[in-house]
Amino acid sequence: MHHLVDLYTDYLLSSSRQVSCTVLSDVLNNKIKHDSFTRMLDCGLIDSRYLWQIGKPICKKIKSDDAVLILDDSVEAKPHSQTSSLINYHFDHTVGKSVKGVNFLSALYYSQEVSIPVGVKFVIKDKVYKQEGKTKFKSSISKNEHFRKVIKEAIKNELRFRYVLNDSWFCNADNMKFIAYETQGYFVMAMKENRKVALSWADKQAGKYKDIKEAVIEGCAQRVYIEQLDFPILITKQVFKNGDGSVGTLYLCSNDLNLTYEAITTIYKKRWKVEEYHKSIKSNCSFSKSPASSRVAQQSHFIACLLAFIKLEQMKIETNTNHFALKRLITISATKNSMQRLKELKSITVKNAA
Repeated sequence: MHHLVDLYTDYLLSSSRQVSCTVLSDVLNNKIKHDSFTRMLDCGLIDSRYLWQIGKPICKKIKSDDAVLILDDSVEAKPHSQTSSLINYHFDHTVGKSVKGVNFLSALYYSQEVSIPVGVKFVIKDKVYKQEGKTKFKSSISKNEHFRKVIKEAIKNELRFRYVLNDSWFCNADNMKFIAYETQGYFVMAMKENRKVALSWADKQAGKYKDIKEAVIEGCAQRVYIEQLDFPILITKQVFKNGDGSVGTLYLCSNDLNLTYEAITTIYKKRWKVEEYHKSIKSNCSFSKSPASSRVAQQSHFIACLLAFIKLEQMKIETNTNHFALKRLITISATKNSMQRLKELKSITVKNAA
């Protein structure tokens, strides 16, 4: 199967239009029938475990003491696909509304300027119910449960990392406790500005909490307590200007009490790599162009796109060229071959006409 996956992921990187197992077979001069690729997608073997098998040797090669595991979810719109437990309506914070598509959570291992996806979970809305006469869908497994499970799997796979990084959506007491207690690890998380903190253990015991807007000083790493935790955390406040001139505030928290303000903000900057990852798989790896109709085949296609991302990342290392420049080179080469073939066909047409 690995040979078929290798060909399929090459095709995903080479294609600039809707992908098709039939077209891939044609590209290969029908040496491999399209049914072989269809069965590959339908067999269910291209899963998160398969993704780890491909990423494992690279992670071992790039491992370092400052490696981080970045977790984030994303929604890819699929407005024209049939609604299912996988392709359903999910809230997309980038557009501020629910969109029809696939919602997936990825774990991205980042070390030595290299990003490797090592785990992925899909939000499956498998519960159907009625509300005010309308059919509603809900997942039996929450995204926070997926969050903890994918970290647990990474540790089970003996993946070593210093910090777990995530945005404010996953910043809650259950996830903090899980990382601190069950994994014996550290986190650096963004925190929503409506949280309240106690400035000492005595204040916490007395129930004296303050708004972090008032309690936390800009440019410092302050040791505080929150109501749901029995251990202290550090919180930083960073004020910055947006591109439009408006002022924004970012609150970060960590259970590593040895960090400085500069260290926390520097570590969290690495979280941006997951945004680059999302952009690349959607723009360069044919993520939205699945030829499949069944849920298993669709998930296989999506994970194959992550495998294609790993190929781009390996090429980036070897050529010192970013993903979008590599995709452009692939597209230019394909266009050159197309134009050469068109020239040959025109020549044949002219000869036959004569």
